[in-house]
Amino acid sequence: MKLSSLTCQDCSKAAVLFNSKKRILEFISQLAHERLPHLSQQDILSALLNREKLGSTGIGRGIAIPHGRMSGAQEPLALILVSEQPINFDAIDNRPVDIFVALIVPDGDSELHLKTLATIADKLNDKEFCKQIRSAKTDQDLYQVIVEQS
Repeated sequence: MKLSSLTCQDCSKAAVLFNSKKRILEFISQLAHERLPHLSQQDILSALLNREKLGSTGIGRGIAIPHGRMSGAQEPLALILVSEQPINFDAIDNRPVDIFVALIVPDGDSELHLKTLATIADKLNDKEFCKQIRSAKTDQDLYQVIVEQS
């Protein structure tokens, strides 16, 4: 599974500017709703917030993988955002986060969920890939990095 197969250009946003965990999750849920209009923005946000209540999805090194299971999702959707200013996200290393790879997955398919998370985490372990993502100045540049590197 490739990261590029989970996302689209409209789901790749460079240089976003938010100042809180809740606000970036609201923006992620808005973007996901635009791509999956049959899912309400509020339900998407609730799924993301409920997952965060279990423990932060900030995995360290300035990276977070917020994710939620949705009963109306047909296939996984990844949204990749790079924050212009890092945001306090309660990450495991207590560092602020600037790379967000949000994931909406179908509810009930745990194997697909875990496989998708593993694909994303593996790609984000590549320091050069993360450097290129952070260097992207436009949404198009960000999406191009994702397509070329996956």
